Amino acid sequence: MKQLQTLKNDLNQSRVVSEQLGEDIQDGEVLLQIEKFSFTSNNITYGAAGDTIGYWQFFPATENSDNSWGCIPVWGFAEVAVSKNDEIENGERVFGYFPPANSLIVKPIKVSSQSFSDGKEHRQELPPVYNNYIRLNAEKNYDVSMDDIRALLFPLHITAFCLCDALEEQSYEGASQIIIVSASSKTAIGLAQGLTEADGTPKIVGLTSTDNAQFVESLGCYDVVISYDDLGNISNDSSVMVDMSGNQSVLSSVQDSLGENMLKCLTVGMTHWDKAGTAEEALAKAELDQRTEFFFAPAHIQKRNNDWGQEIYNQKTTAFMDARAKESLEWMTIKEISGLDQFEPIYKEVVSGNINPNEGIIVNLKNG
Repeated sequence: MKQLQTLKNDLNQSRVVSEQLGEDIQDGEVLLQIEKFSFTSNNITYGAAGDTIGYWQFFPATENSDNSWGCIPVWGFAEVAVSKNDEIENGERVFGYFPPANSLIVKPIKVSSQSFSDGKEHRQELPPVYNNYIRLNAEKNYDVSMDDIRALLFPLHITAFCLCDALEEQSYEGASQIIIVSASSKTAIGLAQGLTEADGTPKIVGLTSTDNAQFVESLGCYDVVISYDDLGNISNDSSVMVDMSGNQSVLSSVQDSLGENMLKCLTVGMTHWDKAGTAEEALAKAELDQRTEFFFAPAHIQKRNNDWGQEIYNQKTTAFMDARAKESLEWMTIKEISGLDQFEPIYKEVVSGNINPNEGIIVNLKNG
């Protein structure tokens, strides 16, 4: 088995570890052969908040006696290579949450024709949405040609949907504008597109780097695009800020400029994790500021499942994500990497923020 690992206290440091699969597959368990996974700035957030929110706990790193290395979770597809579970068939394919590795042993529970959860003990206290695996053989209208788009955008657009829904539920706090920081990130794009198609939304302002400003403007989902070098051009209107970056210098500058007109700041991601201090510091700062709130999508998902029921929730999210997926075909180019060894230098580029915003990275483990 090969596994890409990240040094927990320095996301720039990574290694690929190879070892024989020493863990026996027990009765009731399944060995999944991971086919492919996506990697975006969203995964960097998983690493930056690994200890704070528990992302390091999902997939323990091998060859890691001092617990200094971790596996950043990814979204992708796998095939059942060996099944010792009577309800799961050899050869069937699943979509879900994986380590950046070529295999994973799971213990299916809550098995239905559509899905199952991993019942491994170390995952029991973690958010259920991350433990769920979709069984593709039973999925209606499944289209294999959309696998790459799904791996790239499903986790991001679920968050974008939740943000749109939460903002609408609160009537946008009565704000005149919504300011989205790190506007070139894929979650931000999904949010802006979702807000654009809704009725009665405030003005949508995107903040991004000078290098990415032209790309963000070309998307057509932001009313105004402002570079980080020109933050003084932000209108001093009542505002809700949605932060995908974790860049404390940008946040402080905007908050100081808006003063009492900054009604709320939702902290979502950490694409600029290296400028945020630690995740603990960022979250502590959020807790001290009554107008700042850490937005955790799995909690909103659980809330809406309780409010609407699973069927209506699925209908709403599917419609939202289908629309975003179609729009992504106009701006996103998929870049396929073969194998973990070839992916490792690309990983370092993503961590450093050196990937073009219109690229979507897919790591294909069947070809490398």
